[in-house]
Amino acid sequence: MRLRDKVAIITGGASGIGRACAILFAREGAKVVVGDIDAGGGQETVRLIGDGGHAARFVATDVTVARDAERLAQETLDAFGAVHAAVFTAGIIRYGTVVDTPEDVWDRVIDVNLKGIFLCAKYVIPGMVASGGGAIVNTSSAAGLVGAANQCAYDAAKAGVVNLSRQMALDYASAKIRVNCLVPGGIDTPMSRAFIAERHARLEDVARNWGAMKRFGTAEEVAQVALFLASDEASFITGAPIVVDGGFTAH
Repeated sequence: MRLRDKVAIITGGASGIGRACAILFAREGAKVVVGDIDAGGGQETVRLIGDGGHAARFVATDVTVARDAERLAQETLDAFGAVHAAVFTAGIIRYGTVVDTPEDVWDRVIDVNLKGIFLCAKYVIPGMVASGGGAIVNTSSAAGLVGAANQCAYDAAKAGVVNLSRQMALDYASAKIRVNCLVPGGIDTPMSRAFIAERHARLEDVARNWGAMKRFGTAEEVAQVALFLASDEASFITGAPIVVDGGFTAH
């Protein structure tokens, strides 16, 4: 098992990529703490992990609130005594150009997708330093590399995550903390399905023309990459945006 005796925090763990990461990390030996604003979904993730015979707990977390991020880090240390890995997947998407996006919508998207990573890292890193180092995996999007029409706040936030990850990698390499950035695109998650349904389309129909591989990826496929980045197998990788998009950005 690649994470035997490790402790991992997963934000956004109530569904999608976060849930897939939480379940996979537990299967690979980690004690997992799931943070999410969705208590029902988060508890369900913990139940699924427990059904597999692994240890996990849920901490209600709004990643935009400093005291929640601090509590997530502290409860992890209180429960398991260390933190060795963190995958920050919590995110939302809203649509609009710079002209028609309301200021409060802009603020909310930036807060969840970018500030949320800043706050969680702020409070997780000291415990990770005390644990002897570890790995952080931030979650961006293909829209953070190439842009996508009609989602100015989301694109800006996700581009910020890419460079924040590089910056964090430089600051904490000396503390034996690696920081990398997942860049998924076209993944079959509840958020993707909701986005496509709003446009009166089916995910399966859109996926037939997506990227070089002509399909959407699964949350589990992204989780496998997150696992690699969190494990010792990625010991010489830091500050890197890792694209998991079926060839979409290759266009």
